[in-house]
Amino acid sequence: MVVSSAMPSHTFRCINPRPWLQKLRNSPPPSLSITTLASLSPIHPSTEEEPSDHSRTTTLSHSDSFQKPKPNSKIQHSQSYFPKRGQTLELVCESLAFKGKGVCKVADTGFVVMCDRALPGERFLGRVTRRKGSYAEAVKVQTLSPHWDVVDAPCGYASYCGGCKTQNLLYEAQLRAKEQQVRELMVHVGKFADSSPEFVSIMKPIVPCANQFHYRNKMEFSFSAHKWVPRELLQEDHIGKDYALGLHAPGFFDKVLNIHSCLLQSEPANAVLLAIQECWRDPQFGLSPYDVHSHSGFLKHLMLRTGRDVQTGWPELMVNFVTSSYKPELLKPLVKEASAIPEVVSIVNNINTSVGSTSVGEAEHTLYGKSTITEVLRGLTFQISANSFFQTNTQQAEVLYRLIEDIAGLRGDGSEIVLDLFCGTGTIGLTIAKRVKHVYGYEVVAQAISDARRNAELNGICNATFVQGDLNKIDDNFGKNFPQPHVVISDPNRPGMHMKLIKFLLKLKAPRIVYVSCNPATCARDLDYLCHGVAEQNVKGCYKLRSVQPVDMFPHTPHIECICLLELSDHS
Repeated sequence: MVVSSAMPSHTFRCINPRPWLQKLRNSPPPSLSITTLASLSPIHPSTEEEPSDHSRTTTLSHSDSFQKPKPNSKIQHSQSYFPKRGQTLELVCESLAFKGKGVCKVADTGFVVMCDRALPGERFLGRVTRRKGSYAEAVKVQTLSPHWDVVDAPCGYASYCGGCKTQNLLYEAQLRAKEQQVRELMVHVGKFADSSPEFVSIMKPIVPCANQFHYRNKMEFSFSAHKWVPRELLQEDHIGKDYALGLHAPGFFDKVLNIHSCLLQSEPANAVLLAIQECWRDPQFGLSPYDVHSHSGFLKHLMLRTGRDVQTGWPELMVNFVTSSYKPELLKPLVKEASAIPEVVSIVNNINTSVGSTSVGEAEHTLYGKSTITEVLRGLTFQISANSFFQTNTQQAEVLYRLIEDIAGLRGDGSEIVLDLFCGTGTIGLTIAKRVKHVYGYEVVAQAISDARRNAELNGICNATFVQGDLNKIDDNFGKNFPQPHVVISDPNRPGMHMKLIKFLLKLKAPRIVYVSCNPATCARDLDYLCHGVAEQNVKGCYKLRSVQPVDMFPHTPHIECICLLELSDHS
């Protein structure tokens, strides 16, 4: 017999009746009337868009080719109109698509152009950069009239930094756009009919984030020998010449926007960033930033992680200097400045000798304090090392994990087996372990499995087993080392699940699957496979989609988290 989860009934615009969730959510506004083109976005996140220099293009020159189609022109339909690369057009943004790109129309034609940093209602001039099938891509050149729901971005770097693309968009409007994107992807990629009466109850309103700023517990800044400066600021006198410490300029792997604070990280972390900014360029210290072209230099990255002291609840910080070699004497001035900030309890040095830009080192040395910091999540204590994976928004992770537990429909009598796929450091499995018989977690990263086992021991959890293994390379023996699960929780990274794993799940036929996704495009694709099958591979689906719950984990960014519930079909 199929075990059905006890899920409360909803309508698309009703607030979820869970009492703890009512305090976090405002009633969502009416649905958007304009259809987003989410299905145009690639569902394979490894296929990134080509970098653009949109942030450098803010004014029109006399050589720009501006063309606005004449109202009386015979070119009235997008099928017969196609702009040329380099052409400058008047565009109107109608909605936001997946990854935060604006879905725009060429004035008087209806031709679709995708443009980064364009927001709904904005009328602007855009320069065509690429032609892609039935639409084009452009960079914004000049705003003619502002977008709807405009607000002043509180961060001075918002116009140039690639981190917060929608800070100047009202937060409620951001939520509407994200919710609509998930809906569109479920229809166009997942092939779930929005005309079905069931679809209204399947799609849940997005859960907002209570804190729109200072929510990130981890930030990574780069040292660079090539400072990027916006064109309109080139005439100003910039201290530090070409050296920079900050975030990469959009579209550049080798240029960094120098910043002194970030509104997404904690105030103590900003204090550390400012302290390092004020001393690392001092010639007497002999410090040099790493140059990605010449592969010379010492300082690569500054990583800041914020946790909480278990006893006091006060924040505690880890400072991680990533360098190209081990020269602790060179870091002494920086260690002195950082350790003077009371919240700093750990300073480590990761050594990365490779020419790549990764912050994960081959070796790690503790320069001050302890080697880990702690964080409390769902009543459990987690030790976090410099390279540990941990949800970067701790407060919203509390909401996310509680939703996962609720949606999983656990009986809570300690009788159920849970299979936790892509378990990472075991946070999801460990938070539900007290309600189930046993949790079996699988993860490819060896360090993550080590952290999961340590966290289980730290919290006295004995009914959780964590195994290292690549879920993209499973064979016929996979599944023989654990009993038949009642619930499968799958939390893959952005590319989603491999077809081998999907076939395994269809053969396993667990009563319930909870699919947690940070990429709704690949999530919709995998849900399609699990529910509708893959005809060309003679794979039959055997699940029914019961609910899709979007969660906003990262305000002011295009990222969306989703929790989806699948139940085994009755005929299966």
